[in-house]
Amino acid sequence: MWIVLTVIAAISMVVFFMRGPNAVWGGATIGLVVGIIIAIFGDGFNWFIIWKAVVVGTLVGVVAELLGEMSTRLKKCNRK
Repeated sequence: MWIVLTVIAAISMVVFFMRGPNAVWGGATIGLVVGIIIAIFGDGFNWFIIWKAVVVGTLVGVVAELLGEMSTRLKKCNRK
């Protein structure tokens, strides 16, 4: 399951790379920071925790971007 989620997150990061600051890269950054903090202060330093935190953060950013895009499209539909 984590491999599929990682592939989805990686593709999303590539797609959103040139769009400037966005929620996908922000989520990945926050996931990285949180993952490092958890890995350092957890029972033992574990790279898988960092990996999973980055994947989850990226996917949360994808959801935020999609919700923003849906909101923009719904506003355009309501104006007509």
